[in-house]
Amino acid sequence: MRPHAVTAVAGTNIALVKYWGKRDVALNLPATGSLSLTLDRLGTRTTVVFDDGAADRVYLDGAEAAPAFASRVSAFLDRVRARAGIDARARVVTENSVPTAAGLASSASGFAALAVAATQAAGLALSPTELSELARLGSGSAARSIFGGLVEMARGERADGRDAVAHPIAGAEDWPLRLVIAVTAHGPKAIGSTAAMERTAKTSPFYEAWVRGVEADLVAARAAIAGRDLAALGVVAEHSALRMHATALAAEPAIFYWTPATLAAIEAVRSLRAAGTQTFVTIDAGPHVKALCAAADAEAVAAALAVVPGVSRTIIAAPGPGARVLEVT
Repeated sequence: MRPHAVTAVAGTNIALVKYWGKRDVALNLPATGSLSLTLDRLGTRTTVVFDDGAADRVYLDGAEAAPAFASRVSAFLDRVRARAGIDARARVVTENSVPTAAGLASSASGFAALAVAATQAAGLALSPTELSELARLGSGSAARSIFGGLVEMARGERADGRDAVAHPIAGAEDWPLRLVIAVTAHGPKAIGSTAAMERTAKTSPFYEAWVRGVEADLVAARAAIAGRDLAALGVVAEHSALRMHATALAAEPAIFYWTPATLAAIEAVRSLRAAGTQTFVTIDAGPHVKALCAAADAEAVAAALAVVPGVSRTIIAAPGPGARVLEVT
């Protein structure tokens, strides 16, 4: 029978309560829980077909993928093959609507989309929780992109990672939030997240305090979401991001992702808030600034960020759906 090609899509997610550090690198088990917002406009589209090729062929954004990325995809596919009991190699075609490895969470949407497409192409029917566990093995934050809207990721306690999975806590349509993204740099970041986390955990004097503080942030964030309290959620998100970057900055050698435009965009958000607009900063492992706000304020926030020196463009993103199959051919 002719093999089926399965195309899946997944939105990127931006953590509002960050995780930074892993308790098991091989299984991508986080040192803490986290909480994120899956976005509608930014993400990944991936098509997978298992066929009679001699090796996996991986294409990224219209070109043959770099060897390091292709190896990472093949290692992930080996897990799918082992679970499905097949040996066939695969052709994987991936397109990102966000820059790869630039601090905009392309690996989260990428491995979530790959998990959905590859398992279905291999004949597996996994539950969302099982897909979350599988996606985590490709990228820690990909576990959250399996679900839409506001999503919490558990740290888990088991050594095998079976309980380190995500679950949704508010759907994409439940709260009219927006995330305004200010793009402040181009090209890949200087150090990848995994390497940066390892260095921070080993050398930062602030790391243990960072880990101890995350659970209180999660409790506060859950309460804010339950009460639809943007100000409370924004305060938690902003200090979570700033403390994460402070912890990384204290590593040896220091990990510093920000650019002058990053600092200027942070100040622009703070000025908007001082003038009465409820908007709050979050920043992932990269230079780009994201401003959390209400839907009604998004255009004004984007306009203020667009004129910041060094900001090349702004993107207004809404809560989006979880990873899903688009077509089977």
